[in-house]
Order: sequence, then C-alpha cells, then structure tokens
Amino acid sequence: MSYATADSFLPGDPPVTLDDVRGARKMLQGIARMTPIEGSRHLSSLVGAPVHLKCENLQRTGSFKLRGAYVRIAGLLPEERAAGVVAASAGNHAQGVAHASELLGVRATVFMPVGAPLPKIAATREYGAEVRLHGQVVDETLAAAEEHARRTGAVFIHPFDHRDVVAGQGTVGLEILEQCPEVRTVVVGMGGGGLAAGIAVAVKALRPDVRIVGVQASGAAAYPPSLAAGRPVSIGYQATMADGIKVGRPGEVPFRIVADLVDEVRTVSEDELSSALLLCLERAKQVVEPAGASPVAALLGEPGAFEGPVVAVLSGGNVDPVLLQRILRHGMAAAGRYLAVRLRLTDRPGALATLLGVLSAVDANVLDVSHVRTDPRLGLTEAEVELHLETKGGDHCTEVREALRTAGYKIIE
Repeated sequence: MSYATADSFLPGDPPVTLDDVRGARKMLQGIARMTPIEGSRHLSSLVGAPVHLKCENLQRTGSFKLRGAYVRIAGLLPEERAAGVVAASAGNHAQGVAHASELLGVRATVFMPVGAPLPKIAATREYGAEVRLHGQVVDETLAAAEEHARRTGAVFIHPFDHRDVVAGQGTVGLEILEQCPEVRTVVVGMGGGGLAAGIAVAVKALRPDVRIVGVQASGAAAYPPSLAAGRPVSIGYQATMADGIKVGRPGEVPFRIVADLVDEVRTVSEDELSSALLLCLERAKQVVEPAGASPVAALLGEPGAFEGPVVAVLSGGNVDPVLLQRILRHGMAAAGRYLAVRLRLTDRPGALATLLGVLSAVDANVLDVSHVRTDPRLGLTEAEVELHLETKGGDHCTEVREALRTAGYKIIE
C-alpha cells in the first residue's frame, strides 16, 4: 500500500504529469461521462465575454469525485484490492468511492459524520458500500477511517492527496480544452485542491496561456495562508455552507501543483455562494451544491476580473433538499427578493386587512405574518406585526417601504 505526497518526489519533478492525466482518461472510458458544457447568456452579459458552465453536477454520482476515486482504486495491486478500501467523506467522495468500488468488485467501507444528510448516506449504501457513522465533523470521521485502515489493512482512499486522484480529476481539464478550445480562463472551486490541481496540470501543459483561477469559501480558505507560507498550513474553525470545499488544510500533492500552476486563488462570501446557487437554478436550470456553485459566485463577485471565454466548473450537485431550501431563502434575501418588516398599527377590526391592501397595491407577496397584541412594550390599543414578503429586488424593497410610510405606518428598524 503506497500513499504518495509531494515529498515522495525529487525536487523539480512534477507530482502529476500530462501523461498521467491522459492515462487516467483511458482508464475512465466507459466509466465517467464527458459532461456537457452549457453557455450562460446571463453570466456572459455580466462578464462581457462568453461564459460556459462545465456541468460536472451531471456526472455519475453527482460530482467529479468518481473520476479520481476510480483511477486510484483501479490502480491498486491485487492483494490491496483483496484487503478492501476505506474512505471518509460527508458526501461526494463517499459516493465516488462507493460506486468505483462497486464497478471494480472491491469491498468498501465509508465513514461519514453522524450529521451527514440522509440522501447522501442512502446513496452511498445503494452503491454497495458499508457506511459507518462516526464523529460530528469530517476530521473526526477521517481519523476513524485511518484507524480502520491501520487495524484491518484496508487501503485508505484519500479524497484529494494522492497523485492518482489528482490525475483522475485532471480529465475534466482535457474535456474543457476539447469542448471549448477558445477558452481563456478556467474557474474552479477548491477545498483540498485535487480538482484544481488536476485541471491545471492538463490545461497548462497544452495551453499555458489559459488562466486558472481557484475559488474558496471565505470561511474555509486554507490556500491563501498556505501559499503565503510556501507550504500547507492548517486553519482553525471553518464556517461555510459549502461543505464540499470545507477543508482545513491543503493536500501535499495538490498544493505543490497549485503553487506552481494556478494563477490566482479567490474567496467568496456566503451571500455570493447562495446567490450563485440561486442563479444556477433560475437561469441555467442546474441543480448545484454550494461548493459546485463557487466559481459562479466568483464571477458574480467581480465579473470584470475574468478574461473570456470563461469556463466555470460546476463541480457537484449533491445538495440536501433541506439545506437547499435554506440556501435558496438566503440567496433570495441576498438578492433583495425577501423583505422582513416590523411595524405597529392600531389594534382594531380590519387594521390588518388594510395593511395587506397596501402591500397588495405594490405587488408584494406576503409569505408569513406574525401578529402580537400582548407584548408589555405595546400600548393599550397597539399591535405589532412582523411580515415576511417576497419582492422583486432591491428597488422593489425600497418601493414597499416607501408605500408603508406613505400610508402612515411606522417601520421599526
């Protein structure tokens, strides 16, 4: 059993080469789909150049992770396959390892956090893996998987820190160059860095003029301080909805490649992530998880910073429906599509109906009403109302507030 890191290679030797990526592509024929590239008129108008979406959310298992997992497991020696494989993941890597193992006839054990979304747990089991729930965060789950590997001899399949995994992910880069040969910028989400590193190896070897931009969630951005230090460093608490790129320390293998070949690493906020996810649903008709939408978030954050044609990699679509509902509400609020207002009115029959009539006149859709009469802060004849409204954007929010003030209502800030 071997576990390659950047330290396994001589100084100056690339951990992963174009030949490695091409070999991975041959291995993946008939296994991984060549996912489509779709143009985005809306993003193109924002950027001022053609923008295309590489839809890895439509890959088998719902993300690019199948590529690297299959190449890694397919490369095991017979005795290693016989010992089985083990992995730790909150979702995408779990499904990739489970399905790759199923296809190759290898026994797989996957450790997942106790709070992992039920659809991801169910999908991993359906691919034939034994799922063990352990720990509250991925770091605890990872430690349990590594202990299982030491105790049983099973081969640990790292989600990003192995040259075979990076080579497998790099096949996305080969497809991008074939499907969009005029590309000038590739934007890709980054957690541990395996996908960005693999794409960079493939693209830079064939088109060194293409700019590679990595994107991290600002609440879980380990690459900027690592690049500044010249080595992978660990960051503390990570807070982001983008669990697919929520990684506290870059991998040794991808870090070395990213440091050499990725031109820029950007960070995006939670508001930008939720707005990007909403845009993917509404405009591109693509179901994408927050990590998968991170390249779109970067384009929304500073559209003029990217030379086109641009390819943004939608790296995954495995989003829990409950989380999706919360994210969509957050995204609509960030886009000015939700408005919460609290105001006081005279507590008399018909007062609430009159208020709702004002809102109807300005075409604000009432989603929820909370009507309080017994708060000690209120006067004897007062009632307080909190309304959650669906609006059409920032200008419409301003119009709604002005209509309420004109009608004599005092909005409580």
